[in-house]
Amino acid sequence: MTDFQTKLARYAELIVRTGINIQPGQTLVINAALDSAELVRLAVKKAYEAGAYLVKVNWSDDVVSRLRYDMAADESFLEEPKWYAGEMLELVENNAAVLHIVSANPDLLAGVPQERIMNYQKTYGKAMSKYRQYVQSDKFSWSIAAAPSAAWAAKVFPDVPEQERISRMWEAIFKAVRVDQEDPVAAWQEHIRNLNAKSDYLNAKKYNKLHYIAPGTDLTIELPEGHIWVAADSISEKGTAFVANMPTEEVFTAPSAAGVNGKVTSTKPLSYGGTLIDKFTLTFENGRVTEATAEQGEETLKGLLAMDEGSARLGEIALVPHRSPISESNILYYNTLYDENASNHLALGSAYAFCLEGGKGMSQEQLRERGLNTSITHVDFMIGSGEMDIYGITADGSKEAVFLKGEWAF
Repeated sequence: MTDFQTKLARYAELIVRTGINIQPGQTLVINAALDSAELVRLAVKKAYEAGAYLVKVNWSDDVVSRLRYDMAADESFLEEPKWYAGEMLELVENNAAVLHIVSANPDLLAGVPQERIMNYQKTYGKAMSKYRQYVQSDKFSWSIAAAPSAAWAAKVFPDVPEQERISRMWEAIFKAVRVDQEDPVAAWQEHIRNLNAKSDYLNAKKYNKLHYIAPGTDLTIELPEGHIWVAADSISEKGTAFVANMPTEEVFTAPSAAGVNGKVTSTKPLSYGGTLIDKFTLTFENGRVTEATAEQGEETLKGLLAMDEGSARLGEIALVPHRSPISESNILYYNTLYDENASNHLALGSAYAFCLEGGKGMSQEQLRERGLNTSITHVDFMIGSGEMDIYGITADGSKEAVFLKGEWAF
């Protein structure tokens, strides 16, 4: 095999055995675009080699998706995809694992009327609400990985000759997920241990609040009682360990939905619904966004904030050192899976139930009573830089450095 084929096979094995951690007799669902067919086929093979009962692949295609937005009837965007939601719920309720391989063009829906995009996001979000609750309470194993597409590679490497862009993307992806190392599985085990050491420290501290300070940002975020800081690995309801994001560099928890005050400014573009939102600032009062401005994509941003009652509140806060491997690559991916792992970030929308003691077994009403946000959406956006300081505020009001100049302070 060539060096590329060797790394691709390692990557497929890594996402199946470490990401999803497929178990003998388990069904695996793979959602992927046609651009990633070579990786998908290898992942299917690796899954069956690991004892998978059945591997079901749901294919998508950017060209077909764009044709729908350009040509389908307006009313079609108001119909909830209940058939898809029903199928996915049946699968995961029967212990299927789900792997998403992302490769979409960040500008796929540029120029599409915002009403169409927002109607789709809203109807899809409503239909998948229960499925999202399962995701956020670790009911089943799931993971997200990436593969290049020509359009995505062109966006990331516009100055590279066209015939070299895909290979440059693969090179960057292999490095980010540690496939370029001699033993990727061992490298991931060490990485997970390092991240868990950070989450253990924060869990021992039990800070009441975090205070973020950076150019354009002065934000205070209250943490609910019983919050849990989580790192790379998770445990499904069946007791299977899995890694939800590959790559991952974050340590994260859930904020108090009503306890966010101040202003925060983005540091990287956000690709949302096939359009880009860039250079935006959000102002919070008592947890809710009261003002939002953006140099690009402001209409899309305001549509996101108006999705439902919870979409204008935070559901996640995540800490990522500025000198993370992805940040140091100096590559802007225009894809949240990668860009969020180069930067401290927040998420608008629903919180992860497993970020609260006993949260996995709580209803949505119980989670809200404990201070967590609920919503039909969850959208991460990047706020970190080498100029960001973050302080933890304890119960007695004392202040301790958590991040200084974009790096861990402990």
